[in-house]
Amino acid sequence: MNKKCFGIVAILLLVIAGGIYKFIFQGSVSINADGRTAIHLNPEERDLVLAEMRAFLTSVQKITEGISENDMQLVADYARKAGRAAQAEVPGTLMAKLPIQFKQSGFDTHSGFDQLAMDAEDLGDSNDALSQLSLLMQNCVSCHAAYRIDSSGK
Repeated sequence: MNKKCFGIVAILLLVIAGGIYKFIFQGSVSINADGRTAIHLNPEERDLVLAEMRAFLTSVQKITEGISENDMQLVADYARKAGRAAQAEVPGTLMAKLPIQFKQSGFDTHSGFDQLAMDAEDLGDSNDALSQLSLLMQNCVSCHAAYRIDSSGK
């Protein structure tokens, strides 16, 4: 009886480990013909991710405007809009479909915007803000080079 229970527990642990790998690390992905990782989302999830990217782009434009006008409050306001607070609306079902590297890059980018907001308010240095924005844009460029968002049609 002990061997039977041990076997069942071992199988269950393997299933759990597989689920953790699939939903935490791998996500719902495949390699696309262009070499990028295709993330497969349903149309609503895809729309949510693309809306977040457009919000990033709006923030980047307003931050750039704030830097050019030395309006560090504008920089802080729009950096904060792209910060960690923007992640609150992402459902767990969507997070499970995203590969770990994509999630890490997203978390880093949101945190970077929060740091930019704090530094813009505390330091008021447009050159520092521009440097931070340049680093954040590297995240965007590398993400777009590595991933594409495909609709699974479900």
